[in-house]
Amino acid sequence: MQRRSFLAASAAALAAPSVLAQGGNKLTPIKFTLDFRINGQTAPYFLAQTKGYYKDEGLDVTIDTGAGSVASITRIASGVYQMGLGDISSLVEFNAQNPGTPMVQAVYQYYNRAPFVIIGRKDRGVTGEFKSLQGKKVAAAAVESTRRAWPMVARKQGMRADAFQWQTTDFSARDNVMVRGDVDAATYFHDSAISLFARMKPEELSVLKYADAGVNLYGNAILASSNLIAQNPKLVAAFLRATNRAIVETFANPAPSIAAMRQREPILDEKIELERWGVTAQYVGAADTRSHGLGDIRKLTLEQQVDEVADVFGLKVKPAADAIFNTSMLPSHNERMIPTKA
Repeated sequence: MQRRSFLAASAAALAAPSVLAQGGNKLTPIKFTLDFRINGQTAPYFLAQTKGYYKDEGLDVTIDTGAGSVASITRIASGVYQMGLGDISSLVEFNAQNPGTPMVQAVYQYYNRAPFVIIGRKDRGVTGEFKSLQGKKVAAAAVESTRRAWPMVARKQGMRADAFQWQTTDFSARDNVMVRGDVDAATYFHDSAISLFARMKPEELSVLKYADAGVNLYGNAILASSNLIAQNPKLVAAFLRATNRAIVETFANPAPSIAAMRQREPILDEKIELERWGVTAQYVGAADTRSHGLGDIRKLTLEQQVDEVADVFGLKVKPAADAIFNTSMLPSHNERMIPTKA
């Protein structure tokens, strides 16, 4: 789709009519796309929805499942969705490929560190060191953030990018090939590996975190249409207040968020999804958030990420950090602090 078509569609989406709440007050519809399926990783968004936090802000929010970060960004750029979740590195690439005034910007950093990991079988010689992956078979989807960011880890570890053999595997089959032993290791979002931990004992596995290798990447963020930001920044700020409120509450007590999520997907197991949130929380509430609060970034870290992504992805244009991330609509600092007991 051409840029002009993207912008026209976005403008049309912004013109969508309001709907009436039960009390007669008008609510503004917002279509929000997840990056993937519904589970404990995104439970706070369903808490905000079921407890009426979005309605309190005058919003009628629809939350839909996604098909990856690239799909989320494209959905927002086209105007089909106004907001969503997507990976910062993917947004850097999208903006580089569509230079000029950005069509999509990040407005709230959800994963303060990307939860990228490679999980290996200890019985195949994969230890706690990335160098133990040399000569192994590693399962990964054809195009995914963890796989594409591997060269950044390789550089930090003094390894060749082709130190092991990629085994292209669909997301849905990744656990199976690990359990059967068809591969020695596989890429995961760390919180997505809960399904693997349910089938293999954690002590049988080595979890190699990209963040531990010195690769400081921001992960999935809340994204918004630049047209929406320009025309109605108060609406974006309202969405962020409601969502942030739910995230803070989830840190204090995740059970209500998991219960809210299960209203949408009752087939999911409460215990497993609580475990999944426990892993997610490590990346949402990474060390930086203890000082600058949830949702915010350090500009220097983002600039370094843009540099690395541009180099590794072979981008001809390097977007400015300010074009990638707009922090002007974040809730106040005090509102974004994680509860001390969390």
